[in-house]
Amino acid sequence: MAMNLEAINLSRILLGTLTLISPSLSGKDQESDQKIPSPRTLMDFNESKTESPWIAVNDGVMGGLSQGSAKIKDGLLHFSGSLSLENNGGFSSIRTPGKGHDLTTAKSMILRVKGDGRTYQLRISTDARFRGSRISYSAEFATKTDEWIEVTVPFATFKPTYRGNALDGPPLDLSKVEEVGLLIGDKRTRSFSLKVDWIKAG
Repeated sequence: MAMNLEAINLSRILLGTLTLISPSLSGKDQESDQKIPSPRTLMDFNESKTESPWIAVNDGVMGGLSQGSAKIKDGLLHFSGSLSLENNGGFSSIRTPGKGHDLTTAKSMILRVKGDGRTYQLRISTDARFRGSRISYSAEFATKTDEWIEVTVPFATFKPTYRGNALDGPPLDLSKVEEVGLLIGDKRTRSFSLKVDWIKAG
């Protein structure tokens, strides 16, 4: 009987010790979670007068006939137009100069978009050059027809390109992001439409 009482008391002591330790560990976990930075808004289009202008660059620069443009309306960025494969064309893009963004603490770009079910490219540029011209780092994201969604594009998926051709490097320097852009070039010859609510890095 004495042995049973000792065993019971020992169990109670151990249980009490675990109870005291568990909240402490849980607190550390919560503290760790709180240190994770929230996504930083880079563009939200709610104050269009303060936004840098978005410039269209279509395949007309190489003789193509695709059309596309950007406008900011009702707090949204509207990217729309139509693609043509005539004269070896087939792409439309828009871009805006950045503000010297340092995104070294971020892992990805996050966008809230409403599209047409087609696949678009998110493109960013730094001070990296190839043959004297700017290199674009691009990654694709899919949209759902007439549905607002949030898409996450990890920086690890961005690849360097020059005039549509893949390059071996240099690696993306997130401390010197100078330009952000969007492109469509899926070889589907019809109109396209993409709306963007905001762009974040996180």
